[in-house]
Amino acid sequence: MVSLMQNRWTENYTREKVIKKSHLSRTADSACIAASGNCQEDSLQCSGSYQSGLCSGSATRRCCVPAAGDAACTATSGNCQEDSLQCSGSYVSGLCSGSANRRCCVPSGSASCSNLYITRSEWNARDATSQTTLQTPVSKVFIHHTDTPTCTDMASCKTRWNDIGYSFLVGEDGNVYEGRGWSNVGAHTQNFNNIAYGVAMIGSYGSRLPNANALTAVKNLIACGIQLGKIQSSYQLYGHRDAGQTSCPGNQLYAEIQTWPNYSNATP
Repeated sequence: MVSLMQNRWTENYTREKVIKKSHLSRTADSACIAASGNCQEDSLQCSGSYQSGLCSGSATRRCCVPAAGDAACTATSGNCQEDSLQCSGSYVSGLCSGSANRRCCVPSGSASCSNLYITRSEWNARDATSQTTLQTPVSKVFIHHTDTPTCTDMASCKTRWNDIGYSFLVGEDGNVYEGRGWSNVGAHTQNFNNIAYGVAMIGSYGSRLPNANALTAVKNLIACGIQLGKIQSSYQLYGHRDAGQTSCPGNQLYAEIQTWPNYSNATP
């Protein structure tokens, strides 16, 4: 009887030690968990990058933090991978973190592009009085800002204009709004309207950047334009000021797009 009680006490004590150890381990790993990471041996594959000092245990047990920079690719239903691998659709640059040859493979016919933007009828645009068909795919994309107050929800974004010369507009609500669209010549960049798309970010970005939602939306728009055959995969990206005497798209936004793949230092 005494032996049986001792065995049960030993089992309970051991179980409590395991539970406490597990709890302490989770607590010690809290910094990694807060970073949306996972503590593991750094000999294992990590989908993002390893960070030291966020996990309990040995020095080789580190925090694998997923690559946040892959969100733009994921939003287009794509997958970030080395571009030496086969892609079922087309590769798009600028949507993945890591090296230059780690690019976004966007599958052909990705459903994400079908509901990419708020249509003209949805933002109550007037019917166009005349239209000229744009020959696609285009080789250039110009980034603008509207130099107006920003908008952060659909209600305020879609009531700005009755019609617009830009191909598309992007608000800090993360939505893309159809202007002239994929099929029609715009009125956004003098001398380039018939060979380029003009994308305007709603707001004034001389002293600050658009938020992450807006920047990601622009990248997604370009990625889908390539997928849909509207933009050449080797397109050149410019700011409006590259084509004329203007400060558009604002100093901060202009500096940002100069870090994006396909930005061109060549004269448009």
